[in-house]
Amino acid sequence: MTGKQLEFDQRVNRLNKKHQKMSRGYRATLRKDGLVVMRPQRVSSAVPVKVLLLTLLAFFAFKAFLLSHLGPTGYKYRIDSLNEGTSVEKAGAWVMQIDPVSQALSIQMNKLLY
Repeated sequence: MTGKQLEFDQRVNRLNKKHQKMSRGYRATLRKDGLVVMRPQRVSSAVPVKVLLLTLLAFFAFKAFLLSHLGPTGYKYRIDSLNEGTSVEKAGAWVMQIDPVSQALSIQMNKLLY
């Protein structure tokens, strides 16, 4: 009797999980034997990964352009002046500090532009 009860509990748990997934959306698919089966639809994120990666790339390109245009000393001077301000300006200074990626991009920009 316990084997049958365990099997029943596992089936109930499996059906509850499927019902929970289907409450977020489902789609009907046709199997090879002609039976229409409802399958849970995948939940996609609000912001695609490509958009996040392009935004990050644009941010590094912007930092590299500023570093290339101002030069390392001018850029460092502006970061230091931001670091002396409010907590928001300090956070901006931390985000805008020179990192290896923006420095390498800046060097490549200097080779192309000048």
